[in-house]
Amino acid sequence: MAKESKEQTIERGVHNYSVEEDWVKPEDPLILERLDWFQDQKLALMMHWGPYSQLGVVESWALSDGDAEWSREGIDWEEDGEELKRQYFNLNKTFNPIRFQPEVWADLAAKGGFKYLIFTTKHHDGFSMWNTKETDYSITGSECPFHTHKYADVCKHLFDAFRDKGLGIATYFSKADWNTPYYWASGMKRGKNMWRGPSYDPEEYPWLWDKFVQFTHNQIMELMSNYGRIDVLWLDAGWVGKRKQDIRLGEVVEKARVKQPGLISADRTVGGAYENYVTPEQTIPDHPLNVPWESCITMGTSFSFKYEDKYKSIREIVHTLIEVVSKGGNLALNVAPQPDGRLPEGAIVRMKELGAWLNAYGEAIYGTRICAPYFTEDFAFTRKDKITYCFRLYQNENSDNQDRYITIPYHEKVHRVDMIGGEENLDYSQVDGGLSIKVPRSDTNEKAPIANVFRLI
Repeated sequence: MAKESKEQTIERGVHNYSVEEDWVKPEDPLILERLDWFQDQKLALMMHWGPYSQLGVVESWALSDGDAEWSREGIDWEEDGEELKRQYFNLNKTFNPIRFQPEVWADLAAKGGFKYLIFTTKHHDGFSMWNTKETDYSITGSECPFHTHKYADVCKHLFDAFRDKGLGIATYFSKADWNTPYYWASGMKRGKNMWRGPSYDPEEYPWLWDKFVQFTHNQIMELMSNYGRIDVLWLDAGWVGKRKQDIRLGEVVEKARVKQPGLISADRTVGGAYENYVTPEQTIPDHPLNVPWESCITMGTSFSFKYEDKYKSIREIVHTLIEVVSKGGNLALNVAPQPDGRLPEGAIVRMKELGAWLNAYGEAIYGTRICAPYFTEDFAFTRKDKITYCFRLYQNENSDNQDRYITIPYHEKVHRVDMIGGEENLDYSQVDGGLSIKVPRSDTNEKAPIANVFRLI
């Protein structure tokens, strides 16, 4: 029970992640093939975007009274929780991102080295970013001023643009919905005592719960049926599926797979047959995982748009990517769009810097698998076919820290050592500590590189 309790913990909106033992290997060979594809990709662009972007506050969570202590820290204009909820749910009436250009986003992502998109089709607040027929609380709803725009069906245009650039598509979908009366039921609203779950006991009101289940299935099937090829159904709100909240997920996933053969299901934190990969959030496991996994980590400090957010340095972003990949995972790097439909300039700069780095060193990232000794403070390793890649990480740009001589802690027999982006066929010797080489570098280099990358053959 202690392990189950730990896995269900959500602190400050950050979900814990399932342990390896909860992963169930799919039996369908097509899903296994798609998971192999997934593990080749390594880098996803994750995007949280919706009416909440207008306020620059955390997405959805301020609506939950049970999470108010942390989620309302940035709410400085309204103390009354009920009035805050009313104001929040009315944000659809002012959300008008007329500067949204899906092709620009897709082009930046492709040049930035991203291989698939994870987009919030719906967060817990229930606002749908596609042309759903199940609710008017959506980007194409009559109350949203953007509903007449040529790009009003955001998911359609965004997914099409990213596919045109060769990127995969993952639909982030919250299983909870705090707007629909089938989940937070108006007749049974608990006022200031609302929590992230339903406002009623599903066992006491099975007819109402069944309406919510059907509503959820219908929305998922809209996305799976009307929006082209979908690679991953990325399901958030891990508490749904527990605490009597059975939404008969297997039923809808199997229906979806008729429309989307080989669809990967990421029912995060739940475990079992429909959590095809594990999803750490704002963290990296301390050891390699031998199951498919993906860490979602923010480029800035927030998943949703935050005014004057501070972005991680390109060195920190690349080091994060290297650590994730060397431990067998993918990195889902979250970039939050602005309320006007553009990406923040600081984020664009980082995306371009990341693309430049991957253009030079991507062979050591994409399509690789784990390789001992995996990751240490200064070194990381990956493998592709018969080639091992070694990263020597430099924690800061001070050129005095750059090695002239290096001993790589790798003890397998090698026949050749190349420095990617530099000299090939380096002199080396096998010593007790591993592989000893002299590191070539330019005397004009004023800064230490983010990493030296070696090809060991």
